[in-house]
Parts: sequence; structure tokens; C-alpha cells
Amino acid sequence: MRCPFCQSDETKVLDSRQIEGGTAIRRRRECDVCSKRFTTYEKYEEFQLIVVKKDGRREPFSRQKLLAGLLKACEKRPVSTEQLETIVSDIERQLRDINEREIPSELIGEAVINKLFETDEIAYIRFASVYRQFKDIQKFMEELNEIVKRRK
Repeated sequence: MRCPFCQSDETKVLDSRQIEGGTAIRRRRECDVCSKRFTTYEKYEEFQLIVVKKDGRREPFSRQKLLAGLLKACEKRPVSTEQLETIVSDIERQLRDINEREIPSELIGEAVINKLFETDEIAYIRFASVYRQFKDIQKFMEELNEIVKRRK
């Protein structure tokens, strides 16, 4: 593995750990030339998931796009990046378990809604207000009442 700092090919592995339920390996490495440390990830190549949007457009599934949406919903909330990474991995695993290459965007949105409800109610409301396109305060109040019902 080439060092990203000095471009040397002389690096060594300091630590290896399985992540994402054993489907990937995280390796902590150190360059023998410049002594800087960096992390690499090794994952087997899976088929590309395609997201089918409401308007019929298709685009490749993006973990980064999903994570960005979660980060926005969880902004200034007590939800760690590690929790969000786990949510993204769980959702991706759910989608792959369906065994279809094309996934409707609604399926992803509902999976996010369910995970956020379990994780943080405020983040859930933030995401739901955008995803479900609340048109007025009445829809917002209905969603809040649903949270109160589920809590009991």
C-alpha cells in the first residue's frame, strides 16, 4: 500500500479489525519512510445498487449521500458519527438483502425514518419534515402525535 503522504511503497500494518459485520477490514498502517500513520479499508466488491427516484430517474446508490442526509438531520444532536455510519451500513445491508439491483427511493427513505425514530426523535422529525414534505403545521402536529403514541 502506497503512503498517501510521501508516496513510498514501504508501509506496514499495525492493526487490522473487521467492520461492517465482518464484510470489511479496517487496517491501521504506518509508513516505514516518513513514519506517518493512515487508515485503509478493504471490502469485497458487491453489485452496484441503483436508486429509482420518484420521477423515474435512476442513479447509483451513494453511502456518502445517505450519510450526508443523516448528518444534516442529526446536526447539533447527541448522535455520534459512528452511530450514523452504523445506520448507513444497516440500511445498505437491508437493501442488498432484498437481492434487487434497482431499489425505489421510497424504500430507502422509510428505512432512514425507522432508524432515526429509534436513534433520535428530533433528527427523525427533521428528516421526516423534508422527506414527507410537510405542507402545513397540521401535518407536522400529526407526526408529533404519532411519536407520542409510539412512546407509550
